[in-house]
Amino acid sequence: MNESSRNSRVLIVTPEVTYLPHRMGGLASFYTAKAGGLADVSAALISALFEQGADVHVAMPDYRALFSDKLAPVLKKEMNRIQRKMPDDRIHLAEDRAFYYINRVYSYFGDENVKLSLAFQREVINNIVPRVQPDLIHCNDWMTGLIPAMARRLGIPCLFTIHNIHTVKTYLADIEDRGIDAADFWQNIYYENFATNYEQTRDSNPVDLLTSGIFGAHFVNVVSPTFLQEIVDNRHDFVKDNVRRELTNKVRAKCAAGILNAPDPSFNPAEDEDLARKFGPKNIGVGKKENKRHLQKKLGLIQDDHAPVFFWPSRLDPIQKGCQLLADIFYKVISTYWNQNLQIVFVANGDYQMVFRDIVNFHKIEKRVAIYDFSNRLEHLAYGAADFILMPSRFEPCGLPQMIAPLYGTLPVAHDTGGIHDTITHLDVKKNTGNGFLFETFDANGLFWAIEQAMIFYNLPQKAKAKQIKRIMLESRETFTHANTARQYIKLYEKMLERPLVVENRSDTSSADLSQESNSKPGSQN
Repeated sequence: MNESSRNSRVLIVTPEVTYLPHRMGGLASFYTAKAGGLADVSAALISALFEQGADVHVAMPDYRALFSDKLAPVLKKEMNRIQRKMPDDRIHLAEDRAFYYINRVYSYFGDENVKLSLAFQREVINNIVPRVQPDLIHCNDWMTGLIPAMARRLGIPCLFTIHNIHTVKTYLADIEDRGIDAADFWQNIYYENFATNYEQTRDSNPVDLLTSGIFGAHFVNVVSPTFLQEIVDNRHDFVKDNVRRELTNKVRAKCAAGILNAPDPSFNPAEDEDLARKFGPKNIGVGKKENKRHLQKKLGLIQDDHAPVFFWPSRLDPIQKGCQLLADIFYKVISTYWNQNLQIVFVANGDYQMVFRDIVNFHKIEKRVAIYDFSNRLEHLAYGAADFILMPSRFEPCGLPQMIAPLYGTLPVAHDTGGIHDTITHLDVKKNTGNGFLFETFDANGLFWAIEQAMIFYNLPQKAKAKQIKRIMLESRETFTHANTARQYIKLYEKMLERPLVVENRSDTSSADLSQESNSKPGSQN
């Protein structure tokens, strides 16, 4: 086939993925391993690319202990039949005993995670890339930080996506010991100190894996345009100087971008099985009321259809999530709107739970506050029942709750930072714009002001309020989708490749619209 007439082959390298399109291979639906948001983003992007007709391949570790739980019900004979009929030629599992017996994506021990990372990257570098021969490689986070250096050495365009700003360090000697011939691309790796030659660097100069990914990649993206700019502007002291410098270099070279994540398609109030009543923009009034009543009864709160309900959807982490701001004004908020029976619901883990429990017990406000550990079902119900979510994050690389909530007609009360800034604008009823309530100064007074603004809106005449919520739900449904995220990645791929990603329809897949990405989830049949 003429080189210009075939689809460009993309290899996505990720340590975790929530689901894969079942038509990518006979056992695709069994290969699921999730530790966090990276798994969801990887799944959505892979599925959308596949449905678009792209020649997309996936490299991930062979987590046999994780996969076996799903494979156990499938008889060996049936497995062999499936594999013969639909070989997994697009799913490439990195084989190493380091992955076989662990029952989670990451270890609790830092040194063990480094070994897992190097074993994964060795298989990608030594076996998977030569077999797949990709036109473009897309790597994700520090677990894949050496691959961009190899790709640069081979002249393969490489995109490196930062989901988590966390990094780890190791040495060239350890990299070599795990079977990676780093001498071939050592000059494209980032070191803690200036590297003069390979031998002197090998044993004593630490390799920073995240910064190596940034340094070696042809293009870098962060999961929020504003968070990327905040890093470059040195707004966050937790971002290491070397990470900031290398990202700044990419920005100056016009080789950096911010592409937002999107909520999982299961967050859809019209189809959400965890709601007491499903609803959409047209019947949100009835749906919200019935779900609120159900949540209040379930959690032992005051039964009041008209009570404003605020929902805390994020982990109770005072370093990032700003829960200490709410603690400072907690009783003030409850008491200010006492006659309206204002209620606050937490569905979140974290040590700060005890702070709020102590406040609740001291003031005896158990009927107005509910504090529960995270539960997927309760989270969905709370989105459907609440009027507002609280998200006073100090920083937010992307954030998903502020995108999920408006889908349910639940408006964010949030700090104007990072991904929140990119997705939420302050509501202006007169101008018929905005989808939440933002405060700019990160302190308790700022949060209280935003809650006041939310309550002013809540107390508007029902008709005016309903018009805005319906508009916000409809706009959110069009905006916060994996289809839009995938289109941005495709545009970036094409920029890097300098040609279209798809030049002809594949014979083995339909030309389904990107908006049908939910059909790729486990259990769906096309």
